[in-house]
Amino acid sequence: MFVDHFLDAVNRAVAGLDRAQIDAMAQVLAGRREAGGRLFIIGVGGSAGHASHATNDFRKICGFEAYCPTDNVSELTARINDEGWEGTLSTWLETSRLKAEDALLVFSVGGGSVEPPVSANIVRALQLAQQRGSAITGIVGRNGGFTAQVADACVVIPTVDPQLITPIVEGLAAVVWHLLVSHPALSLHKGHWEQIAPVEAPAAE
Repeated sequence: MFVDHFLDAVNRAVAGLDRAQIDAMAQVLAGRREAGGRLFIIGVGGSAGHASHATNDFRKICGFEAYCPTDNVSELTARINDEGWEGTLSTWLETSRLKAEDALLVFSVGGGSVEPPVSANIVRALQLAQQRGSAITGIVGRNGGFTAQVADACVVIPTVDPQLITPIVEGLAAVVWHLLVSHPALSLHKGHWEQIAPVEAPAAE
């Protein structure tokens, strides 16, 4: 049954997550926030949707000054038209005066690659972050690609089924970022439903 196969693969991927890297990412991001840095969250395709959603969470729950470069469709398409797709994210970050106190959070299934060139716009954004001394974090899949190579902390969703790479990576990326915004090192405010949920007594042993 495919449902069983898919959920079994998800369970195996969760079991293979590097817990220490998740905690390290929380600490890196918390340090940049305390230093007054901003958080730029980037992704393309489905990961652009993740980046937009996560920007809300990091702002509202964690009190981070966070931005998603792909949220402004007018600026994004103008940069694609005038500067080309590869430079869209790096030029956006240059205009935003990316600095050493800031951090990047990358959502990407493959993590980007210099050679062969894959997700070159993410690679160029990361190269700019390296030049500026900004912290680099990521939630990626497969072998993590360029993101994992240059990141200060990076969570690589393990490949447990080569036919289910994208859905499992993108699904668990959402789980990991929700873990991060709930992490004591980052969380400043409870979500709406956590605020109104009744306090229940612990179950008797």
